[in-house]
Amino acid sequence: MSATCVANSQWVTFSRPVPEAKLRLFCFPYAGGTSLTYRAWPMGLPADVEVCAIQLPGHGSRLNEPLYDRLTPLLDDLAPNMIQYLNKPFVFFGHSMGALLAFELSRRLRRDYARLPKHLFISGHRPAQTRDTKKRTFDLPEAEFIEELRRLNGTPTEVLDHPELLEVMIPVLRADFAIAQTYQYVDEQSLECDLTAFGGVSDVTVNREHLEVWQTHTSGKFKLRMFLGDHFYLQTARTSLLQTIALDLRQLIWGLKTW
Repeated sequence: MSATCVANSQWVTFSRPVPEAKLRLFCFPYAGGTSLTYRAWPMGLPADVEVCAIQLPGHGSRLNEPLYDRLTPLLDDLAPNMIQYLNKPFVFFGHSMGALLAFELSRRLRRDYARLPKHLFISGHRPAQTRDTKKRTFDLPEAEFIEELRRLNGTPTEVLDHPELLEVMIPVLRADFAIAQTYQYVDEQSLECDLTAFGGVSDVTVNREHLEVWQTHTSGKFKLRMFLGDHFYLQTARTSLLQTIALDLRQLIWGLKTW
C-alpha cells in the first residue's frame, strides 16, 4: 500500500516558528509516533534553532490519509515536499524508524538535489547494513502483535488496554514496522556530514556495539553518546539528550557565523 503524493506543507510542523532562525532541526518520528513527540523540544534548544517535526500521512493530524508501508515510496513523496524548507542550514534527528528515515532521506537529498544536512543525529537504530533481517513482526496475528508491542514498551498501556484506541493504532504500527522490516540496504559513499549516534544503556534491541558501526556512514566527525533508559530513553532522559544536542547545535551555529 502506498499513499499518493500530495504537494503541501503538512509534512512539516512547527510548534514554535522562528522566522529568523539560523538553523533548522528536522525531527523524524519513531513507529507510531507523531510530530507531537517533539512539541516541547524548542524549550530545550537554542532560541535561534527552529524545530521542524515531520508528520507522516496516516499519523496524528493526518490520520485520514493513506499510510505508507514501504520506505522508497515514502521517500519519493517526502523529499520533494522537504525542499521548500531547506533554504537555511539544517540538521536531522531521527529515533528508531525515524533514524532510518533521516538516514535514507539524507542520501536521497544528496543524490537528487545535491543537498545534505550539516549534522545527522541517529538514535535507537542499528546501522542500516547490520539490521536484523530475520525478525518480521508487522504481519503477526493480532494477539501476538499486541504482545510484541508490550515487549517493546513504546506504546502507552492506556492504548494497549483500550480496544477502540488499539483499533486505530494497530494499522499505523503495522505499516511503520513494515517500512523498517522490509527495508533493503544499498551501499553508497559515506555521507560528508558529521554524525552522532545516541542510545539507551538498557536498550535490549540496539546496544553500544551496534551504534558504533554508524561511524562507517560518515566521512566527517563521529560521536557516540549513551543515556540512562531503554529504547525510549528520549522520553525519560529528554533533558540530558537536549542538552547534548543543544551543545552541538551551538557549535554548528558558531561555525556558520565564522564561515
